[in-house]
Amino acid sequence: MTTDPLPIGISAGEPAGIGPDLCLQLAHQFPDAPLVIAADATLMRARARLLGLPYPFLEVDPWEGTLPHPRRPLLWHHPLVVPARAGHLEPRNSRAVLNALDSLTDACQAGHLAALVTAPLQKSVIVEAGIPFTGHTEYLAARLGVSHVVMMLVGGGLRVALATTHLPLSQVPSAITQEVLDKTLTLLHHELKFRFGCPSPRILVAGLNPHAGENGHLGQEEITVISPAIARAQAAGIDAQGPFPADTLFLPERLEGSDAVLVMYHDQGLPVLKRASFGSGVNITLGLPILRTSVDHGTALDRAGTGNLDPGSLQAALALARSLAQGTP
Repeated sequence: MTTDPLPIGISAGEPAGIGPDLCLQLAHQFPDAPLVIAADATLMRARARLLGLPYPFLEVDPWEGTLPHPRRPLLWHHPLVVPARAGHLEPRNSRAVLNALDSLTDACQAGHLAALVTAPLQKSVIVEAGIPFTGHTEYLAARLGVSHVVMMLVGGGLRVALATTHLPLSQVPSAITQEVLDKTLTLLHHELKFRFGCPSPRILVAGLNPHAGENGHLGQEEITVISPAIARAQAAGIDAQGPFPADTLFLPERLEGSDAVLVMYHDQGLPVLKRASFGSGVNITLGLPILRTSVDHGTALDRAGTGNLDPGSLQAALALARSLAQGTP
């Protein structure tokens, strides 16, 4: 006797961007997949016409706490306030967009969905609507009551985790504390071991300053914060090494035998990963009580409704979510 896998929930993201287009392409590519896509049904029908695609979804509305095991992609209708147009941001729709994300998050937490996959949101328009928002990672952590999460991107043979996420560069040094690094290294070690199946995870840690501070001549953070955190991790049985200068950390000979790299801020490590895997990279939030993956790109407003897009990252995010949900990373 076999048990059907739980569906994967996908939020279509910013309605003016390429998220709806990607979801439509995904539904056509996997017509029998157990997917639940949260979006406005009118938007999805209009975007399908714009792209010249048949409408592929069975609509479910309202949510009643249970789902059939779908034999085709489902559309969980979340109405927008005003009609969406490809490429045109509309702040009045921001709350509705977050409502769709909230519904899928709650369904994952309740055990109705195996994982959450997110298409990109436009941070600026949500903020313009008067809603504090710095990104999916922080938003989901707050909604799920988690005090510490780690953003990690996977692709091109790399796993790159971030000590800080969406912060202005001027705020990064003060945000990198020993407590933050202690929690980050502990969580990263745990997730690599128990979610990604690395029996003895080896983590390489970047310095913050050029040349990893040059023995204090180019900054003190490596001496006062990062090195002590690495030492405490090692004492706790975590194989963390560093801090290494970021400009040579990603050389193949340095990476050999490692399972992940921990960088200090967003643009220190992600340009390297995206150069190696853009269009097929996956963002995963470590430390949530649910499994969440996402694309490695933005809303691409100029491509919405044109058909000129690559669904590879969403496909990869779905594939990783499914494999992690099944325990086969």
